[in-house]
Amino acid sequence: MNIPFLIHTFWLAIQAVPITLLITGSALLIGLPLGFLLAWIKIKKIKVLYPLAVIYTSLMRATPMVLLILLFYSTLPSLFNVILNDHLHLGVKIFDVNPIIYAIAVFSLIAVANLSEVFRSAILTVDSGQQEAAVMVGLSPLQTYYRIIVPQALVSAIPNIGNLTLNILKGTSLAFMMTVQEVTAVAKTAAAYTYDYTEAYIDIFIVYFILGAILQIGFKYLERYLSRHKVRGAVKQGV
Repeated sequence: MNIPFLIHTFWLAIQAVPITLLITGSALLIGLPLGFLLAWIKIKKIKVLYPLAVIYTSLMRATPMVLLILLFYSTLPSLFNVILNDHLHLGVKIFDVNPIIYAIAVFSLIAVANLSEVFRSAILTVDSGQQEAAVMVGLSPLQTYYRIIVPQALVSAIPNIGNLTLNILKGTSLAFMMTVQEVTAVAKTAAAYTYDYTEAYIDIFIVYFILGAILQIGFKYLERYLSRHKVRGAVKQGV
């Protein structure tokens, strides 16, 4: 066991954590509003959009993450290059795009599809009678969702949002396939010079374990906070 290499590579991997968090956070920020919109479309069964939403969700959830990465980083850029440059002669530098953009796009598509199901199931847990009562007291459909439906659905959705965020965080370890210098890529690159891959994998495990533990603790705290807030709100309404 090469202990000096283990320690040195661990700190190199730690320096790549911001890239991992950037991809995870961006995917979540993009996925939350779009996922809720997709869930609303599926609940309301809006014509034309509903079947498209169902097909998109099923396709994204059924496609392996590795295949999406290969498709977005290898196939699509080549296809766009042929269309935009070879046929349309626009001179767009497709292959100069930062690979982090491709990584954010891939994980955002995955987040949107999965969050749409999370929000759909969470919204359906809210008693429909509350929506009818809100309309009777003069609230608009938008106000009803914002003040009544969403706060309650969010409490139910938090555990699943936490699980999805954790899965995306772990999935970013595959971003090295797109030459993104995240935790896995940095550790494996360092090991390529000395062939100390075992130590590099141990470092990767430790970094992701720490990040995952912090993430789980954060979502547990958020879930408890929102649950207490929900109970207090119910008590005040009862009074």
